[in-house]
Amino acid sequence: MGFVYVFMGGGIGAVCRYALGLWLGRSEANVIPWHTLLSNVLACLIAGMLIAWLPKSGYYSEGRLWLLTGFCGGFSTFSTFGVETIFMLQRGHSLAALSYMALSLASCLMAVVAGIKIMG
Repeated sequence: MGFVYVFMGGGIGAVCRYALGLWLGRSEANVIPWHTLLSNVLACLIAGMLIAWLPKSGYYSEGRLWLLTGFCGGFSTFSTFGVETIFMLQRGHSLAALSYMALSLASCLMAVVAGIKIMG
């Protein structure tokens, strides 16, 4: 049953990430891929909330698979972050790429902490 939970959560998370990208729009004028940054930060916020809430919920095993591994895994996208960073470097936007890497790491970690505190 675990595969089903991950499959369902991951599919919903990926569709939500795609919808967020459509809603925000993608513009070649933006050097920083804001849609990817936002989906990763939101996924980390939700993950932080889940790791604080799930142990108390009584749904730890199923919730962890469905929501944390599935939904948050599908909603966030480390591979796209990596590809977009390489594209920025290839286009000569070294400072933007370094800024994007630092901003992504810092904001995602802060989002996890914020999620834990929100549910704490």
